[in-house]
Amino acid sequence: MSKKIVQTAGRDQLGTFAPQFAQLNDDVLFGEVWSRNDQLSLRDRSLVTVVALMAQGLVDNSFQYHLQSAKNNGITKEEIAEILTHAAFYAGWPKAWAAFRMAVQVWSDDTPVKDEKTRHAESMIFPIGNPNDGFAQYFSGKSYLAPISTSQVGVFNVTFEPRCRNNWHIHHAESGGGQILICVSGTGWYQEWGKEARALHPGDTVNIPVGVKHWHGAAKDSWFSHLAVEVPGVHTSNEWLEPVDEAAYAALDK
Repeated sequence: MSKKIVQTAGRDQLGTFAPQFAQLNDDVLFGEVWSRNDQLSLRDRSLVTVVALMAQGLVDNSFQYHLQSAKNNGITKEEIAEILTHAAFYAGWPKAWAAFRMAVQVWSDDTPVKDEKTRHAESMIFPIGNPNDGFAQYFSGKSYLAPISTSQVGVFNVTFEPRCRNNWHIHHAESGGGQILICVSGTGWYQEWGKEARALHPGDTVNIPVGVKHWHGAAKDSWFSHLAVEVPGVHTSNEWLEPVDEAAYAALDK
């Protein structure tokens, strides 16, 4: 059994000026015709109505109402785009343009929401890279690696998901060596053994000498990326140590 549609727009706007028109609009058009869902579904009636109004060039408040009803009755953004495109060849191209302008507004909240990783990637000029699987054992959480330069001086864009950080580690070299971090996006942390952690933001630079035990990574609520510049040296190596204490990390922003 179809559910009767209750409409009051006629009486609300024209009840005192044109009560008969208001009654026909509310009780007959919507209360009877639109309510005959056993003949045509609400979705089908919305489709017919939208096309009929567009064909007449009636893209006023009533057209917006029927577009919203079409959306509420299950017509998707992709479907309305196809419906209006098809009707354009019969109703006229300018009328379709006018209809599309209003349809974009009605279906605007159907635009896919970008996830935080995508937003972070779009916030910087360097690529986010691929999962840093080769060093995953030395990270708490997921990280990504994008080589920027692999000749003369190694430069890599390292991206950390929220809460991700690398283990304590030390850069070694007989001479030269060490690492420079250049922060490019998000919020992160850097800490040397025995010292307070330092918050990192885009534009910050960290110079890490050889022989210094340290770690770096993302804040709890932010993606974070930095360029890791490998300072040339003789017989360079990395010594990976224990993970950062979870309780100490959790207390950083308190």
